Amino acid sequence: MDVPLELSAYTRVLRLASTPSWEEFSQIAKIAGAGILLIGLIGFVIFLIMGGVVSVI
Repeated sequence: MDVPLELSAYTRVLRLASTPSWEEFSQIAKIAGAGILLIGLIGFVIFLIMGGVVSVI
C-alpha cells in the first residue's frame, strides 16, 4: 500500500471538484427529496397491504 500515491490521487480529485451552483444544488435536493418521499410512500403502501392481509387472516 503506497500511501503517498493514494494521497496524491485524493488531492487531485479535490482540486478538480467544484462547489455546485445554487441551481444545481436545489435541483439535486429536489430529486433526492422526491426519491425519499417515493421510498416512504412505497413502504407505507406495503405496510397498509400487510396490515390488511394480517387482519383478514
